[in-house]
Amino acid sequence: MTANASSSSATSPPETPRGGEPVATALPPLPSAWRAGRDLDLLAPLRLLTGAEPPSGPAPVLAGAAAVARRELAEALAVSNRAYGHEGADALARRLADPATRVIVTGQQPGLLGGPLYTFAKAVAAARWAAALEVAGQPAVAVFWVATEDHDWAEVSAATILASGGPRTFDLGPDPAPLTPVGMRTLGDGVTGVLDEIMAAVPNERYAEWLRTVARWYRPDARFGEAFCRLLAHMLGDRCPLLLDAMHPALKAAQRPWLRRLVERRREAEEALAAREAEITGRGYPLQVAPQRGVSPLFLLHRGERRRVEWRGEAGYALRGRDDAGGTVTDLLRVIDENPGVVTPGVLARPAIQDAVLGSCLQVMGPGELSYLAQVAAVYPVLEVEAPWTSLRPQTLVLESHQAERLAEAGITLADLLGDRQRLDRALASSEDGEPVAAVRARVEQALDDLKASSLAADPNLERPLEKTREQILRALDLFAEKTTGALARKNEVRSRRVEQLREACLPLGKLQERVVCAAHFQGKHGSRFAESYWEQMGLDPGTLQVISP
Repeated sequence: MTANASSSSATSPPETPRGGEPVATALPPLPSAWRAGRDLDLLAPLRLLTGAEPPSGPAPVLAGAAAVARRELAEALAVSNRAYGHEGADALARRLADPATRVIVTGQQPGLLGGPLYTFAKAVAAARWAAALEVAGQPAVAVFWVATEDHDWAEVSAATILASGGPRTFDLGPDPAPLTPVGMRTLGDGVTGVLDEIMAAVPNERYAEWLRTVARWYRPDARFGEAFCRLLAHMLGDRCPLLLDAMHPALKAAQRPWLRRLVERRREAEEALAAREAEITGRGYPLQVAPQRGVSPLFLLHRGERRRVEWRGEAGYALRGRDDAGGTVTDLLRVIDENPGVVTPGVLARPAIQDAVLGSCLQVMGPGELSYLAQVAAVYPVLEVEAPWTSLRPQTLVLESHQAERLAEAGITLADLLGDRQRLDRALASSEDGEPVAAVRARVEQALDDLKASSLAADPNLERPLEKTREQILRALDLFAEKTTGALARKNEVRSRRVEQLREACLPLGKLQERVVCAAHFQGKHGSRFAESYWEQMGLDPGTLQVISP
């Protein structure tokens, strides 16, 4: 497979194996409906970008204090991104400082060794959207929101690679501090053992050299966010988005007005969320985030733990799980004014506050994130934040050229490989001896139909017994056909083994590769051409699974 566009203008994915059959990707109910043009009012005031064309219309306007805050944030990010080794830090920071610049934002938790591959795809997509806007004559900058305020240990503490024997997962052990944000944690001694085990699992000198490089950032004393940012900046070079640590003091200062507003308008926010949630469930869609009445979409750091703010009456608050912590709303507002770094937005507030501070033009979101935007959207009018466009991130699969050749040799499509077991077996069987039971079943079905006329002529009461007999016979043949298909699929042992290896590489642990295998693995295996291939080959239209061939 080859790239079909240049690095500066690529907008379409490369052709897929065996004739380019597109592989549709499954989406949650709401994103699926929106992409089909249904119930878009449940996303309003956010707007969905469904294709690969840049968003139209005027950019959000930042003026006054908001413009000053973004300029100060940009100056601070120039410093932090230089520290990460980001080659384009100063140029991107200058763009962000200009209030006329359109901001493309995406983000994820700082997963171990870069997190799952889709994290890398998000970063590339945001940078590609910014490049597309620049080509169209609109100044733009990509920003990656590193979600260090979250405390989901399971999401950040494990990394999966593809070893010769199949996928293997390595982790940092049990969670030592369940409510502590990952941005406050160091990787700990376990990270050295993880890197050593991965090196042993992939005995390849280039891979080992890459792991030695990674070990400079993934040290026991390094924090999750710092190591993640250094890795991403290295992998993408000057194409890397501007990296924004969610716990950066300059960001927390810029968030202060919006955090205050969320507290001051807490009743309006709760009513707006309740109304939107009723609309969503009233149309038969599930809620991505379970509603909690009397609870704020804010957290407060207390003794190193991130705890939910819960309202107490009209003028008080408490921290979930702590009877000894809380106070009045006035106290909470004072905390925001004096120490905004300890106040963190939850999932239903973060996108709106993010877009208020950055003046976002476009968000690049994953399927799950896009699902909860239906609820989040209700917060924008309450906070008086101009809502941006939003787009589903591209969904990708890394498939090496020799793997694509094996796929073609097996006589199956990528859709067959990624489909359920029965579909794959049918595809493999059809390239062997066809479906021998199918012809027999057709003859039996015709014979049973012929039997019906003579049977009913003898006795009309035989109709029901005949139908039951017909169903039993055909069902028995169908079950036998499944066994025959499986046997035919496995008849060619060499081909069967190769197909299983392909399937395991594409669906490790039974999930799409991009959701399981860490980004750093592919850099170790393919070197710098891995990131280059993504930039050249990944299209921005998220409609089908895109194949990247390093």
